Amino acid sequence: MYKSFYQLKKKPFEITPDPTFLFPTSRHNEALASLYYGVTSHRGFVVLTGEVGTGKTLIVRSLLGLLQKREVAFALVLNPGLSPFEFIRFIAGDFGLPVAGKAKDEILTVLNTFVLQRHQRGLTTLLVVDEAHHLSSEVLEEVRLLTNLETAQQKLLQIVLAGQPELDQKLDSFELRQLKQRIALRCHLDALGLEECRMYMTRRLEIAGAAPGNGIFADSAVMAVFRQSRGIPRLINTICENALLAGFAKRSPVVTGEMIEDVAKDLRLGVMTSPGDGAAVAADAQLPSNEKRLLLAIRTLLEAHERLKEEDGRLPGSLADRTREHEPYI
Repeated sequence: MYKSFYQLKKKPFEITPDPTFLFPTSRHNEALASLYYGVTSHRGFVVLTGEVGTGKTLIVRSLLGLLQKREVAFALVLNPGLSPFEFIRFIAGDFGLPVAGKAKDEILTVLNTFVLQRHQRGLTTLLVVDEAHHLSSEVLEEVRLLTNLETAQQKLLQIVLAGQPELDQKLDSFELRQLKQRIALRCHLDALGLEECRMYMTRRLEIAGAAPGNGIFADSAVMAVFRQSRGIPRLINTICENALLAGFAKRSPVVTGEMIEDVAKDLRLGVMTSPGDGAAVAADAQLPSNEKRLLLAIRTLLEAHERLKEEDGRLPGSLADRTREHEPYI
C-alpha cells in the first residue's frame, strides 16, 4: 500500500523474525556469537534471555541459518505447553524419527541411538526451545535428563533455551538446581538505546529499498518512536509500520513526531493493565512513589485551575475578581 509512495521494495517493519533484517548491535552480536560457539564447541546447554520483543526469536533463527551450513540437525520447539511425554515425542518427531505407537522409553532409546550415530560421524545435533519460560518444572527436568546423553568427552545433544527473564527465575529455583549447574553459557538481550534505535530504523528502511539518507522519518519522529517503544525492537516495528500507513493516508513524504504520538495513542502504548485487578492504568503508574505524588499534585492544580476558569464567567464581578487574584499561576 505505502511501498511505492515511499519508494520501498518491501515492508521494512514486519514483526516476523526475518534474519535478513537482523540489526547487529553489540549485544545481539555477542548473543549470536555465544550461541554459535556453545553449539559448535559442544558445550551442551546454553540459555538466552531477554524482555518481550527484544529479538530472541530472530537471534535463534539467525543461529539456525548459520548452523544449516554445518549440517547441524535440529529440533525446534515453538509450543512449550507440552506434557513431558509430548515434549519427548515432539523432539523425536521433529528429528524425523519414528515415534508412532512407541512408549516413552522406546522413543528415548531411538533418540539416543540417533544422536550417538550422528556423533560418530562427526555431526552435531541440536534442540532449541523458544518461549522456554513457559516450560513446566516437569518438562525442564526432562531437559536435564536429555543433557545426560553424552560420551566421556562431550555432550551428544546440544540444547538452547530461549525465553523471557522469567526463565532465569525458574532456573534459579531450588528444585531445578541440578539443571542450572549444567548451563555452560548464558546471554541476555536488552532494549536498544536512542542511537541504536535510529540506526535500527535506518537499516531496515535501507534493506527494504530506501535510499541512504532518505529522511522518511523526521528526527522528531525517531525521538518519539524511541520514547514510545522504550527501545524494544518489536514495538519499534509496530509503531513504524502504522506510522508509514498514516503518512501514506495523509500523503506526507515525511513521518513526523506528531504522527508517531497519534499512532502510539491508537495502539494504547501509554496504557497497561494492573496485575492486581486488571484495571487499565497509565504508564506513569510505574514511576517511583515520590514522582507519582508530585505528578498527582500537578494534575490536581491543573484541574482546579480549569474549574476556576470555567466558573469564572458565572461568578459575580467582585467575587470573580477576588478569585482571579488567588488563581494559581501554572
